Amino acid sequence: MADRFIEPDSPELRARWGGFEWTAENAEKAKQIVARYPAGRQRSAVMPLLDLAQRQVGAELNTQGWLPIPVMEYIAKYLDMPVIRVVEVATFYTMYNIAPIGRFHVQVCGTTPCMLRGSDDILAACKGKGLKKGHTTADGMFTLTEVECMGNCASAPMVQINDDNYEDLTAADMERILDELAAGKQPKTGTQLPGRYTVEPAGALSNLTAMVDANHDYRGEW
Repeated sequence: MADRFIEPDSPELRARWGGFEWTAENAEKAKQIVARYPAGRQRSAVMPLLDLAQRQVGAELNTQGWLPIPVMEYIAKYLDMPVIRVVEVATFYTMYNIAPIGRFHVQVCGTTPCMLRGSDDILAACKGKGLKKGHTTADGMFTLTEVECMGNCASAPMVQINDDNYEDLTAADMERILDELAAGKQPKTGTQLPGRYTVEPAGALSNLTAMVDANHDYRGEW
């Protein structure tokens, strides 16, 4: 996984984000989020509120959004909790961006199942399109990150781009998806394998009943 570095605090950062506060719509959402938790446990809302704040920042910048230090301070004050506790959460979980991000955040899974199914080829395809791990392209379009397992092992290799998953990828699929996003199009999400719809077996359907009278040796297929 690429190293993550928090954007340093600065006068320029505070001039831009020091006045952050909820929009009217998000203020109502924030109240609803906090109300989910028992009295005295409102600090448990820190994760969904950080997500909400990141999305509000993203809406202003036309990117996936990120969390400047003044925005984290706003969340801390909103929940009456130490700022360091908010920063700890934001820096621990990779779904929170702690530095400016591109229009599309391309997160490539590099954990074992995806690696065995070709994640290195996916990263190479990204590199061929000018993406570099831990960096944003000069046009501000793409930020590339290698991440740990995102739970799509049955349809590996996969990437998450903003809120969408793309699965069963080949290098050619990755190149096409990046090209379509750059052109302002919405690529097909989910599995890219023809004839597959979710994570059902890519070949013939099978079940344990069908194996009652057969002792199939799968080792030759591994």
